Amino acid sequence: MATLLHRIGQFAFRRRRLVVLLWAVVLGAVGAGAAGTSGSADSSFTLPGTESQRAFDLLGEKFPAANAEGASARVVLRAPDGQKIGGAENKAAAEAALKDLKNSSSRIGRVSDPFATKAVSADGTTAYAQVNYTAAAADLTDADHTGIDAALDVGRDGGLTVEASGDALAAPEGGHSAEAIGFALAAVIMVMTFGSLIAAGLPLITAVVGVGVSTTAITAVSAAFDLNSNTSALASMLGIAVGIDYALFIVSRYRSERADGYDAKEAAARANGTAGSAVVFAGATVVIALAGLAVVNLPMLTAMGLAAAGAVVVSVLVAITLVPALLGFAGERVLGRARKKPTLTPAPAAAPEAAGNRWIAFVLRRPVRVLVLAVVALGVVALPATQLKLGLPDDGSRPASSTQRKAYDILADSFGPGFNGPLTLTVDDRDPDTARSTAAGMSKAVAGLPDVASVSPAAFNKAGDTAIITVVPKSGPSSDATKELVGDIRSLAADTESSTGARSMVTGSTALNIDVSAKFSAAILPYLALVVSLAILVLILVFRSVMVPVKAALGFLLSVLAALGALVAVFQWGWLKDLVGLEQTGPIMSLMPILMVGIVFGLAMDYQVFLVTRMREAYVHGADARTAIATGFEHSSKVVTAAALIMISVFAGFVGGDDAMIKSLGFGLAIAVAFDAFVVRMTIVPAALALLGTRAWTLPRWIDRILPNVDIEGEKLARHAPDAGHRAKDTTPQYTSRY
Repeated sequence: MATLLHRIGQFAFRRRRLVVLLWAVVLGAVGAGAAGTSGSADSSFTLPGTESQRAFDLLGEKFPAANAEGASARVVLRAPDGQKIGGAENKAAAEAALKDLKNSSSRIGRVSDPFATKAVSADGTTAYAQVNYTAAAADLTDADHTGIDAALDVGRDGGLTVEASGDALAAPEGGHSAEAIGFALAAVIMVMTFGSLIAAGLPLITAVVGVGVSTTAITAVSAAFDLNSNTSALASMLGIAVGIDYALFIVSRYRSERADGYDAKEAAARANGTAGSAVVFAGATVVIALAGLAVVNLPMLTAMGLAAAGAVVVSVLVAITLVPALLGFAGERVLGRARKKPTLTPAPAAAPEAAGNRWIAFVLRRPVRVLVLAVVALGVVALPATQLKLGLPDDGSRPASSTQRKAYDILADSFGPGFNGPLTLTVDDRDPDTARSTAAGMSKAVAGLPDVASVSPAAFNKAGDTAIITVVPKSGPSSDATKELVGDIRSLAADTESSTGARSMVTGSTALNIDVSAKFSAAILPYLALVVSLAILVLILVFRSVMVPVKAALGFLLSVLAALGALVAVFQWGWLKDLVGLEQTGPIMSLMPILMVGIVFGLAMDYQVFLVTRMREAYVHGADARTAIATGFEHSSKVVTAAALIMISVFAGFVGGDDAMIKSLGFGLAIAVAFDAFVVRMTIVPAALALLGTRAWTLPRWIDRILPNVDIEGEKLARHAPDAGHRAKDTTPQYTSRY
């Protein structure tokens, strides 16, 4: 592997104009392909294998008109304190607002009359109107959204409190401030790390190229094959993350090789052969983690995982080809202040590097104490994860200042907490008579359950073989009582089906939420087992050791559990919520744990490979076990610290957003990277390696004979040293134990 990448690095450096041209052609080709697609990405959400999805599909088949893809909105109107919404003035104001809304757009098919449909609260203070559009939400224009806002203002001018919810409302403006802040902080961190604007700019340029190629290609594929519109989100995030990391590592190794006396071309080739090998295998572990998301059997998540895996593959290819080419263009300028010195003798260690040396010396002096303290600390932080509750975001999780959240709160106050999360019960049978009798029996049985506020009369399709029954719980959509109610109704349905043969199923957003949470909870352990097992096999190949991969996997589990614990404490329990600007606590998004596992596992293995390969390299080249740990740490800790700080900055930028889901995702990823990079990789890993000694680098002979030698440390490059023309001096590594 090292020899192959060495040759690729030489070629890219020598034919740098050709390499840059080829990447420009690739970027232009995928851009043209994306521009030529006329379709739009799908935004639908399906959950195969669940009862709620089967019921939803049944409704689409039996009630096609009720399941049209047109946008919808719900307008909520409340009278002033002490007045009734049915009063003459208030009723006139409500009717004027709804009339204005109906006339605001030709795309509006129907606006219900709340007084005719009796959509008025029991206390007479609040009413709501249902608005149905003939166009899908994605096809509504700014004029349509402005019409809704203007109609709401008409009602407000009449003295009413008027709010609205639904997908017909304009989506919040999605700015790019988080990405801009992340890139700016990344640039600052890399300038501080390298002391050179050119060296700092190379990882940013290559990351942009990689993300541009991958996300443009994914956009084209998504539009052509009607994939979910979210497939590019994770790809973009991971593409930026690993793109910067991989280029950062190769550029850092290039500067190290130049300091050791190699000329520019040979230094680029050797950096590609050694650091590039680490990049390839780190990328392989990330791809395994992301492709493994397919085990959840959720099409949207599978598409997101495969798209992100593709972005990582592109980032690896960019790192091992475009980075050496750009190093050729950069010349001596990539060395920063070091090129001004009369010799290539490395400069005295800077303050961050000296701090790293002192830290590793401390860890090696007290490995047992450090290891126990770090593990216990992460274990304590992870404790809240035992109380993790999963859910999907709804209007109740929006910022309190949004009209959707205000509408949600008014409806819950006036019609009861369960009004915002009604359950849809379907009853179907080939025999219409059986369907009708079963629907009547189910309605009566469900009405007798303790948490049911109301049960609507059964509504049948034209064939009379399928009925819809709306059940409104007394408790809120995310409460445990509602979850138990869904279970009770499904138990009744099973008993009824066994006696009558008619099928009854529960669906609706609340039931779908419950099924999503159950599906992810059941999938997390198989996903972890698959990903960790495959990654251990890859790392055994890389490090030719059993203990190092096992230790890496256990450390990753610690960091993820600790991150989930912190997430629960802040976003579910409300600890320090003011510090992150959180207005509303609630369940953790169902996708969060499995997404965190996939993303953090990839970044964790990056840091593991980057840090430990230098330790193993020193060991292979003759250092004793403890000296190898110290040497590898001294060479890699600075770049790993920089990479981790960049990722933390990028993810933390999303904490400042208003959306609770994005805020929690940014916080969870930022804290997970911090735990993994600084507590696990730079504390627990060297302490554990120090205790294991030479056993950390041994492999059973029978495994050693089976495994191919991928030579990630560049041992063959050391044996076949270049001629003197490539080196300014003899720099054969000499390791002296200091520990």
